[in-house]
Amino acid sequence: MTHHRNRRAPLAQAASCALVALVAIGAPCGSALAQAQPPQKVLPPEAQAWIDLATYSGFGMPGMGGGGAEAPSAMAMLGGLLGSATGMNTNRFGHTRSGLAGRWMDVTVASRKQALNEVTLTLPAGAGLSPALSLKSPKAAPPAPHEEEREVEPVEHEKPKGKVSLYWGCGETVRPGQPRTVDFASALPQDLAQIFTGRRATQRGAHSASGRPLWPNEGDARMVPREATLAGEMNVAGAGLPENFRFTLPPQQDLMPPLELQQADSGNATQLAWGSLPTARGYFAAAMGGRKGDEAHMVLWVSSELPDSGLGLVDYQTNASVDRWLKDKVLMPAGTTRCAIPKEVFGGEGAMLRLIAYGSELNLAYPPRPTDPRVTWAPQWAVKVRVKSVASAVLGMEGGARPAEARPEGERPPSAIDRLRGLFGR
Repeated sequence: MTHHRNRRAPLAQAASCALVALVAIGAPCGSALAQAQPPQKVLPPEAQAWIDLATYSGFGMPGMGGGGAEAPSAMAMLGGLLGSATGMNTNRFGHTRSGLAGRWMDVTVASRKQALNEVTLTLPAGAGLSPALSLKSPKAAPPAPHEEEREVEPVEHEKPKGKVSLYWGCGETVRPGQPRTVDFASALPQDLAQIFTGRRATQRGAHSASGRPLWPNEGDARMVPREATLAGEMNVAGAGLPENFRFTLPPQQDLMPPLELQQADSGNATQLAWGSLPTARGYFAAAMGGRKGDEAHMVLWVSSELPDSGLGLVDYQTNASVDRWLKDKVLMPAGTTRCAIPKEVFGGEGAMLRLIAYGSELNLAYPPRPTDPRVTWAPQWAVKVRVKSVASAVLGMEGGARPAEARPEGERPPSAIDRLRGLFGR
């Protein structure tokens, strides 16, 4: 009888495991038991630094760098271009989102314990920015946000007037089923969703807020040198910050080279070509223009294999999102160096063109996250570094504008205003 009971014991254990597995929707017994454990408690870091790095090539256009929450108007873009001629040799906070040709860095530091007034950031010798950067709290800035990190910043778009058409995909000819066109006079919400539904996973980066020192500022607005490299050890110091706020920036998160975008007319299409950037995670191209003879007809084109407005993609994105959209063929793989835009899309008219190379986002925290989920993770400090390289051009402008690094100091982009006058002067 004893032998009979022992033989049933494994059967009873197997049945128990199977029951747990069924509750866990088919998960193995051990996995189901692990899922039953409470999640690890994670506390916000005592101190946080945000570093945004951006390289822009072509002629600069504030508002076209992906930083805005809504699509800029044609006149706003032209006005931004007029201002860019005088802004190329000045350094101001926010240039990583402006689209101005050059290499830019924005830095913000915050503490949960207290408001900060001044912080120093020591960079590697290769940065060419010695002595250390002096970060100062902005005098006129909004209060610090209540949420330390929003998973995704929503994009709100003002409903425009007229019509909008969306094309997508690289190629010599327009694909069957395109474009999607919506007339706003009669459009239903589901019609608008077919055009303006777009992907975006842009988290908070360097920002201006009261009690959070930033760089550049009025007291320290040095330009980032053309040959600067930021890879190496960085040190953040100041009253109210942990003494061990030091980290190393890997070469993969260094400032990216400029995108040297070239264009050529192949008859039926405009051929885009660019040199592959060694640290690019992927690429995305978007163009926006108007239909000839119809002032209120906006035309959008994106390089994606799936429909997407592209209004939220020419910006920093998380690594996980970039990887997911690469699999979905929304973004072009890192080895891509060519894309064609059918001339039929814009009817031979010009359009504003942007190409972005996504760098890898870096998120560091100290001490590292405990492997034991029962141990609370309470980081002393954390840092987020975001990297991108963006090229702007007028579609159909054969050849390519030289990147800012290739121009003599003070030289303006060649005839950019004249090129845009015909496009947006209707």
